[in-house]
Amino acid sequence: MKIMVTGAAGFIGSNLSLRLLERGDEVIGIDNLNDYYDVELKKARLERTRAHDGFTDLRVSLEDKEAMDRAFKEHQPQRVVNLAAQAGVRYSLINPHSYIQTNIVGFLNILEGCRHNEVEHLVYASSSSVYGANTELPFSVHDNVDHPVSLYAASKKSNELMAHTYSHLFNLPTTGLRFFTVYGPWGRPDMALFMFTRNILAGKPIDVFNYGKHKRDFTYIDDIVEGVIRTLDHVAEPNADWDGNQPDPATSKAPWRVYNIGNHQQVELMHYIKVLEDCLGKKAEMNLLPLQPGDVPETFADVDALVEDVGYQPSTPVEEGIARFVEWYRGYYKE
Repeated sequence: MKIMVTGAAGFIGSNLSLRLLERGDEVIGIDNLNDYYDVELKKARLERTRAHDGFTDLRVSLEDKEAMDRAFKEHQPQRVVNLAAQAGVRYSLINPHSYIQTNIVGFLNILEGCRHNEVEHLVYASSSSVYGANTELPFSVHDNVDHPVSLYAASKKSNELMAHTYSHLFNLPTTGLRFFTVYGPWGRPDMALFMFTRNILAGKPIDVFNYGKHKRDFTYIDDIVEGVIRTLDHVAEPNADWDGNQPDPATSKAPWRVYNIGNHQQVELMHYIKVLEDCLGKKAEMNLLPLQPGDVPETFADVDALVEDVGYQPSTPVEEGIARFVEWYRGYYKE
């Protein structure tokens, strides 16, 4: 197939593009290489995909409507995976406007491109952050998610609502994936594992929020990519049993779905750090700090729907995933 992947220089986008290329798909990669984090890392990720003949590399921002229109019209993708976004909960407290431009305006341009170019299926990144103030665990796609605690979370919830509108009005099949704390080689420098590794190796203290009592559903990148591909190949369909008197938040009479994509296993942050210390052979000096605004103390994904519909089976324990990350980090940064 010909597949457009936005955020192709990103952590998930670059790994997904590689897998698609390796199985014989043609990939139209879109990224603006913004400087939210290390641009050289993004370029290094792109070099891996550029080595494949089936990869087209486009410098485009999602919020640039004319450029996005051209990309859709010139390349006519059959399916689209939208992973480009302004990420990060904490940054949304500092620069909220960037979340509206990229995550809302940019996503509208994706929807319009799909609508006017007969795209067969749009898969897009949502986030576990949409669960916000919810406390019942594990988080289920059948739960209400109307109480976000950060603008980032609100923008991702908005994406789900916008996608539903286009699925309903234009019969565009859309699937939203609520990602749960993705980690692994080629990861993002603004994520905890990356920052912890850098500081521990440099002999600097690490900031441990919520006094280390955080629990996260850490999900290894290879498991995430496998789930995205299975979802992309499984075009969203209407739920014939959907009832407006008792509406299911995860499905619709339109061809629209949302899924959790996680490891279905909680890991306490202190254990995560202990595994990292063991892999590095070095102890961490910790600054124990309170919960930050916008953060939630726990995440835990109920992935039953994704297992049932596409056979998703995450299989990488954190001990293995962190070891692979450390091996990559030492090699890439020559530590």
